[in-house]
This record gives sequence, structure tokens and C-alpha cells, in this order.
Amino acid sequence: MHTPTPRSSMVPVLVAGSIVTAVTLGVRATMGLFPDEIDASLGVGIDTVGLTVALQNLIWGLGQPIVGAIADRFGAVRVLFVGAVIYAAGLLVMATASGPASLYFGGGFVTGLGMSAASFAVVLAAMGKLVDPQRRTFALGIATAFGSFGHFVLVPLTGVLIGSLGWRTALALLALVAVSIVLVLRPLRTPPAGVPGGSGTDTAPDAATAEAADHDEPLRAVLTHAARHRDYVMLNAAFFVCGFHVTFIGVHLPKSLTDAGHSARIATLSWAFIGLFNIVGAFAAGVLGSRIDKSRLLSIIYMGRAVAFVGLLVLPATPLVALGFGAVVGLVWLASVPLTSGIVLGQFGVRNAGTLFGVVFLCHQIGAFAGSYGAGVLREATGSYDLWWWLAAALGIVAAALHLAISDQPAARPGDPAPEHAGAGLRHGGASAAG
Repeated sequence: MHTPTPRSSMVPVLVAGSIVTAVTLGVRATMGLFPDEIDASLGVGIDTVGLTVALQNLIWGLGQPIVGAIADRFGAVRVLFVGAVIYAAGLLVMATASGPASLYFGGGFVTGLGMSAASFAVVLAAMGKLVDPQRRTFALGIATAFGSFGHFVLVPLTGVLIGSLGWRTALALLALVAVSIVLVLRPLRTPPAGVPGGSGTDTAPDAATAEAADHDEPLRAVLTHAARHRDYVMLNAAFFVCGFHVTFIGVHLPKSLTDAGHSARIATLSWAFIGLFNIVGAFAAGVLGSRIDKSRLLSIIYMGRAVAFVGLLVLPATPLVALGFGAVVGLVWLASVPLTSGIVLGQFGVRNAGTLFGVVFLCHQIGAFAGSYGAGVLREATGSYDLWWWLAAALGIVAAALHLAISDQPAARPGDPAPEHAGAGLRHGGASAAG
């Protein structure tokens, strides 16, 4: 069995994972700054830009389980390298767009394909295999927090670039930023599955409960088992809501705030505040997720989002409210990611982590498609996003309720001992494997 990554060796993994996540999530976060500029330049309508980003997220989600399986089989670095190149190419095509078709192809299909391969899902799955289970959720929280740092830096910087150089040049420069991750990928190397010390055998002894059962299990059997596991299915449903929330906000928050009478500066700052405060939120989730039930924390996160959405609707449209909204939502923004991925790792182990989290992430991206496209259509039809904010709040309550019923425990397989004979061991394994 592979020896867990020593603390000293964990540092390069953390640094590389954090940089890649910061760049990829940071570039993705800038998409909300482009709708007005693209519409003003091409006259395509906000709904067209919303559909472009919706397609981007759907392709990202559809590709994620496949890309995750490839990364599990052949290693994460190759997948991330190819993804970075495709991601940059898609942004360049989007930068030269002349109408809806080229926006859908470049900004939707190509960029989405690149994002699926150069995504935080691949990075977090790789880190989960390289970091020992006792420090796993902490490491995932650190990487996610740095993703928010990328958001905080790149959103205002991109706003300046758009204002001074135009949206096309800004997208071209973002393509250069996206491809730069190829320079730091080496520490994220994971041995191919089936190689001694590879992704099939790199868990610590206390993760063996969740891992040993699927060590020789075919991927098809693992997927079938996961599809029949109630907690895993509910986790997929809850992560649909997460995708709905973050992509709706990421694409439409600036426009929603300017519709309410705020200046473009306040709208951009509110969006940037989400990234800034999520550094705290994601780090806290990583720390608390190693000590407290992850599902309960996720329930609090989704309920916190619902309260923030209602507050934005009912409180006066002042700059303080707009900035406060960014701060509150930031605390519960991507804090869901290390906790959700930690639950998947705890339930099923690391051997097929990329694939199984890829399936969960596909549900996230289906929600992202609905959140982005539906909001754009509603805004064009009614001139307001209010109804979509109420829907987002209601879905937050549903996700909070789902997480009250989700267990962090390793998934029992056919032939496993009954809970009364193995419950203590499973509880110990679940805490260790996911933490």
C-alpha cells in the first residue's frame, strides 16, 4: 500500500493545486463582466450571452465524468495540460466572435471542453490521492480558497482591461493566463491506475474501509453501486442547486445590480467581494470539515445563501447592501466544494474519485445551465431578475433540507457486514477517509 504524502512533500502539491485552481476559477469568474460589453458590441442580447455561458457550463459538466475517468486512468497532469490549451483556444475564438454562432462555439463548446479538463474537479481529485486522509479536507479547502483569491484578483483586473483595452483584448489576455498553468503542473502527477502506488492503492490504512472494496471493482460496477446509493443520489441533487446558484450569480449579478440602480463600479466590487470573502469561507470549510459532519455544514451553507438572496430582494438597494451581499455570499460561495468532494471521497475512496466526483459535478453543471440560461431569458422577457432570485432562495432551502438527510459514512456494498457488526469501523473509516 502506498505511503501517504509526508507533510513536507504535501507543500508542492498544495502550491501547484492552489495555483491551478486560482487561475481556472479566476478566469471563469470573469465571465460575468462580459454580457453588457458583448451585447453592446454585437447586439446579440443578454439571453444570447447567458446561453453561451450556459452551454459552456453544460459541456464542462458533460465532459467531467469522462475527463475524470481519463485522469484516474492515465494521471491528472496530462489531462490538465491538454485542458489548459483547449481552454485558451476557446477564449481566443470567443474573443474573435462576430455573432451568436461563434459565441456558442468558442465561448460555449470549446471553452467548456477545456474547462472540463482544466478544472478544479480534476485538481481536487488528484490532491485527494496525493495527500494523506487526515489532512485531505484541509488541503482541498486551501486549494479552493486560492481559487477564490484568483477570483478576487482577476475580476477587478479584467474590469480594468475591458474598460481600457476592450472586451476582445481582455479575453485574449485571459487566454494567456489560462494556458500559463502548464508551468506548475508537475507536483500533481498521479500514477496511472493499476501501477503499484497508483491511484488504485494510494490510501492510508484508515481509508481502507471505503477503498478496499472498489480496488478490483470494474468502473461500471462502481457507477452502478453509486447510482443505487441514496446519499450519493441526494448529493447529486444538492450540487445541482449549487451550480444553479453560482453560475446565475457569476453571469448575472453585475447586471442585476446595475438594473437595481447601482453603478458598474459597485456591481464589480460586489462580485469581487464574493471572491475575497470566499477565501475565508473555503478555508474555514476545509478546517471545519475535518472535525464536523460535512453534510451539516453544507446544510448551513445552503440556508445561508437562501437568506442572502432574500435579503438582496427585500433590503433597500444601497451600496452597503450590495457590498454586504457580496461579503455574505462569499463566505458560503465555494465552501461547498471541499465538503462535497470530501463526502464523495469518504463514501467511495480515491480510486475512482475523478469519475465519481465528475458525475456529481455534471449535476452541478446542469444546474449551472439552468441558472444562467433561465435568468437571461427571464431578464429579456420581464426586464427583471427578481423571480429568479426567489427561485434561487427556494432551491437553497431544498438543498439545505437534503443535506440534513445525507450521511458522510462510507457506502456499504453488497456482502458488507450489517451495520450493527461493523458500524464502529465504518464510522471511523468515514471520518478518516473524508477528512
